[in-house]
Amino acid sequence: MIEAVTRWIGQHAHRLTAFDPEAPLSDLRPMVDIVGDAEVVAIGSSTRQARELSVLSHRIVRLLVEELGFRSVALEGDDASRVGLDEYIRTGVGDPRAMLSEARSFWQTEEILELVRWMRSFNLRRPEDPVRFVGAFQEQISPLDGLASIEQSLAEGTIRWYERTADKIVYWGGLAHTAVGDPRTVSPSSPPLTHRNAGSYLRERFGADYVSIGMTFHHGTAPYPIPAPPAEFADAALGNAGLDAYLLDLRADGPAPVRAWLDTPTMTRLIGPEYDPDDNAAYHISGGSLADWFDVVLHAREVTPVRSLANAH
Repeated sequence: MIEAVTRWIGQHAHRLTAFDPEAPLSDLRPMVDIVGDAEVVAIGSSTRQARELSVLSHRIVRLLVEELGFRSVALEGDDASRVGLDEYIRTGVGDPRAMLSEARSFWQTEEILELVRWMRSFNLRRPEDPVRFVGAFQEQISPLDGLASIEQSLAEGTIRWYERTADKIVYWGGLAHTAVGDPRTVSPSSPPLTHRNAGSYLRERFGADYVSIGMTFHHGTAPYPIPAPPAEFADAALGNAGLDAYLLDLRADGPAPVRAWLDTPTMTRLIGPEYDPDDNAAYHISGGSLADWFDVVLHAREVTPVRSLANAH
């Protein structure tokens, strides 16, 4: 089966050729047909600490805003208005680097700063039709509420913003939240945490107008060394296709072995700020199939670390 899968990936994948946020978007052009008339597109990364996945996410935001009319960006995990970023992209007032230093740690990267500055430059070019951050969409979230409540709050905040503004929304977050999981299990944890996630609520509300993008990788450094995934992980087959980086439409037709692989429950890696390479197999989500979770996957075979604002000179 795996040989058939890797052969199919090689035949149907669209190569990604640029890891510069300002590069032309021609290699991402297949995303236009995949997104279609969707109202919410979620970009979910298996790690927030890989530069390649962050830059590809930025380039997807550019495509959605510049070519498909998306006008709100939700950065998961904090509130852009709280630290002043929404005012900055509207008015240019303030120092976005200093603002990000007050945000959650995984926003404190040069890659997020590049996104913020691009949003400001877009608004300078298009003052009559600006892009904005989703406002205070996580204001009611508290870890004391439990993870299941947090997932529901993430979805409900996004839905409220859409109903208030009618903006098309691009949601940039973690793969465990954006995948369509009803339920999904997050490991490592003791016991494993199994519950419905934000992506499943968004799919319930928007149907096919919610598009789930999975950002995956095979190995690299982010910032610690991360070896190849276990052979039973979906990421292993994705990485064995012989391509450095590519986009793969999971809704495309394929022979029976390929559809079986796409539709069979699997695991895909999920790596947070803490990671033990000696326990590599423990870091994953499970409880669904690749085709359940995502409409499309963008895969980078090897990743390098994001650039921390704290280390910038």
